[in-house]
Amino acid sequence: MPSELHESSHEIKISAPAETVYRMLAHAEDWPRLFPPNIYVDQVERGEREERIRIWATAGDTVKNWTSRRTLDPENLRIRFRQEVSTPPVAAMGGTWHIEALPSGDALVRLDHDYQAVDDESLAWLDGVVDRNSRSELESLKVTAESDGTADALTCSFEDTVTIRGAARDVYDFIDRADLWTDRLPHVLAVRLEEPAPGLQTLEMDTLSKDGTSHTTKSYRVCLPHHRIAYKQVTLPALITLHTGRWTITPTEDGVTASSQHTFTVDTDNIGKVLGADATVQDAIDYVRTALSTNSMATLGLAKAFAEERAGGDRP
Repeated sequence: MPSELHESSHEIKISAPAETVYRMLAHAEDWPRLFPPNIYVDQVERGEREERIRIWATAGDTVKNWTSRRTLDPENLRIRFRQEVSTPPVAAMGGTWHIEALPSGDALVRLDHDYQAVDDESLAWLDGVVDRNSRSELESLKVTAESDGTADALTCSFEDTVTIRGAARDVYDFIDRADLWTDRLPHVLAVRLEEPAPGLQTLEMDTLSKDGTSHTTKSYRVCLPHHRIAYKQVTLPALITLHTGRWTITPTEDGVTASSQHTFTVDTDNIGKVLGADATVQDAIDYVRTALSTNSMATLGLAKAFAEERAGGDRP
């Protein structure tokens, strides 16, 4: 039997215009960059004032996903949300983002929740998750909104694409089966892959760089057959503080295009340690972009060969 309804409220003052903060919250697709718990947000439906989104996010030491309907109210700087499909131990969840413009020019942001757990035993766990995630989200929102574009100057997004005369499912399978990458990809030294639920993977890899060094990363991957695999790294190399990405497979008349998209933010505290005292932010961005693009293009090239070989064989 579901627990009783609980309510919570968290707020924070942000030294940024209220309209700026509202826009950041309204663009849910950017939340994996903005909020540490968020892994991926998929836009299911979008209207002028109403939208449905599917969210994957960490909750404690697990990953949960749910579908929410949001009502956007830019005039009143308010966003209401309600989960349509919740994941146990959540039985129901909803709430509101309130952004208030203060006379000082700052913004007061309040995040309200109302929720139920599937039973009383799960309620304490849910109380803790709501509290931790709310505090984390508000603090991250404050840091980003107050950065005055600093984070943007440290962030780079790019995409590599190849054309493949093969089937989307074969390209997808090559990327999805990361447990086989030590045999398929020369730059992957070791893989530890878990799939606690269909379509959700935890991927830990030891990867070889061009200079001969190796590093370990851990990512959560959201797999949507046979067109997209999105991920967020939670264990990162020393030179970056953020790395999100997605593999996208798009059918064409002759086969598919396969793309690898990356967004990363460099860590200014480690530039000198990794690249030397004279290295600049641009040097770090160029270094990371080259490393990521080299590995992505290698993976895409081998996925292309794999899919085209299968297309040329017995498999249609």
